[in-house]
Amino acid sequence: MNKPYSQARRLGDLVGRCLSKTLARQGFASTELVTRWAEIVGPEIAAHAEPVKIQWARHADADAPEPATLVLRVEGPVAIEIQHLSGVIVERVNRFFGWRAISRIALRQAPLMFRDEARPVAAPSAERTAAIAATLTDVADADLRQALARLGAAIKRT
Repeated sequence: MNKPYSQARRLGDLVGRCLSKTLARQGFASTELVTRWAEIVGPEIAAHAEPVKIQWARHADADAPEPATLVLRVEGPVAIEIQHLSGVIVERVNRFFGWRAISRIALRQAPLMFRDEARPVAAPSAERTAAIAATLTDVADADLRQALARLGAAIKRT
């Protein structure tokens, strides 16, 4: 007996169902706040903070729900900066939701779970550095000229 083959599905569709149940236990109505975090708050904030859960008030009125608290995981040294940016984060998250869903931010200091590994940057080529050093004829100190040439080559590469 031949079994009918199902159509291939995207992995995101399959995982989305599993994630949505797990994230619902953490107070997230949808997975988008977690999966699109960098788009919502910006890459600068997303590099140092990630959402853990949303704490909704227990006595919330169904007609006019009370805004919740967004709990963020941040690394220790950046926590004070994220605390100062909490108003910006609340504004951007509420703009994403389309209503005043979040009223405050709570911070939990811990290592980030979803950290992008920093790739080492290669040194600029010796030819480019030498070409830039040749243009720096006004600099008398040879060490300073080489340092400026390396800096210039690194800047021109980006």
